[in-house]
Amino acid sequence: MSGKPRLGELFPDFSAETTVGKINFHEWLGNSWGILFSHPADYTPVCTTELGKAARLVPQFQKRNVKVIALSCNSVNSHKGWIEDIKSYSMIQGDAFPYPIIDDESRDLAVRFDMIDPAEKDKDGLPLTCRAVFIIDPNKVLRLYFMYPATTGRNFDEILRVLDSLQLTDKYKVATPADWKQGQEVMVLPTVSEEEAKSLFPNGISTVLVPSGKKYLRETPQPVE
Repeated sequence: MSGKPRLGELFPDFSAETTVGKINFHEWLGNSWGILFSHPADYTPVCTTELGKAARLVPQFQKRNVKVIALSCNSVNSHKGWIEDIKSYSMIQGDAFPYPIIDDESRDLAVRFDMIDPAEKDKDGLPLTCRAVFIIDPNKVLRLYFMYPATTGRNFDEILRVLDSLQLTDKYKVATPADWKQGQEVMVLPTVSEEEAKSLFPNGISTVLVPSGKKYLRETPQPVE
């Protein structure tokens, strides 16, 4: 498969050298959810803050059965040196780094997955990789992606929020409204009948009255196990 994967499609498998050795992506992912996020270059300021933030959030990702892997258009040796700066800046203790960084010095994966930002170039005039985020489920299907320009750092709270939404809505027949956060009310899917809704959501359903008179805005407390 060439080009950027599409939502709902199988995310392509690939092999790559990383800071933990060579991996095959699907095998490495196993039965976990995965986040693949790309970076313009090693030893750059915004990327350093992002990789540090992701490293500090690894326990939160693990709680959600999510593996994290980064990509930058530099070599493994460069990544390993950069990791020491990341750990220092974000005050990460210990010798190990909690997730791998892919060597994409050739830009093969950046081009394959359409992660190039043509507006931003490195010192040699080559286009930089944009700040892409791919969220892949345990079936290796692409469920969500963001694309940020090289100059804008990502919001990792939003990444955690959408993971919570994806995992919740996979399990229950609900959708999450604008600005939803964990623990807030959710929306009953329009495809769920009134009778089915009563059995699925025993904590009650409230229907919001709107001028059209259509009863499609149905709210219910977030289901919990």
